[in-house]
Amino acid sequence: MARLARTKSESGIYHVIVRGINRQNIFQDDEDESVYLKRLTQYMRECGIELYAYCLMSNHVHLLLNEGDTAISEFMKKLGISYSYWFNRKYDRVGHLFQDRYKSEAVNDDSYFLTVFRYIHRNPQKAGLKPFIRTSYMDYAEQGGITDTTFALSLFSSQAELLDYLNKDDSEKCMETEEERRLTDGKAAELICRIGNVNHSLELQNIDGENRNRIIRELKAAGLSIRQIERLAGINRGIVARV
Repeated sequence: MARLARTKSESGIYHVIVRGINRQNIFQDDEDESVYLKRLTQYMRECGIELYAYCLMSNHVHLLLNEGDTAISEFMKKLGISYSYWFNRKYDRVGHLFQDRYKSEAVNDDSYFLTVFRYIHRNPQKAGLKPFIRTSYMDYAEQGGITDTTFALSLFSSQAELLDYLNKDDSEKCMETEEERRLTDGKAAELICRIGNVNHSLELQNIDGENRNRIIRELKAAGLSIRQIERLAGINRGIVARV
């Protein structure tokens, strides 16, 4: 089946989501996040991309950006290949890291820009995490970082008004990847490491089938959902469901 063409943004601004293949984690620790942001900054400069907001979650990333001189598709390809190569070398893995096609939606007016802007910054809280961690919030609070803050600030009368807007609960809906969880991903990853006797949850992929299946059964009995095991361990959902 042919893929549907992406909607072209009249403003050049897009909300982009990229996530791990099989919903697996793409960030295991702080170093991974730092490297991703460095690569993001590098290719933003190379491609003339303006970044207005970002949020790094364990298995996906939100970006609010203006494509500028280079198409979003080319920018995301360069960023994805670069980070995947580094991640695979660090964790001694092979194959794709990201789902093959990122999601994007056009942001054509200031009203929807603000909706997406707040949604991205509040994404950690929606997942039960501390508000504004792993986001560009501090770029706006301290006027630094990798984010181009000028445009968003121009939509408010002051920096204080912008920060107050971000701190208010939002009820608007955007393109989402949220899922219900019985355990937090942090607790689930700890269980995988403990029950599987591995250092990182992704290492479960390298265990022989019989022992891997035994571990999966124990994880399910401990309260992990099928989707959570799939996402954190990078094991095909069908395999997890059948065990």
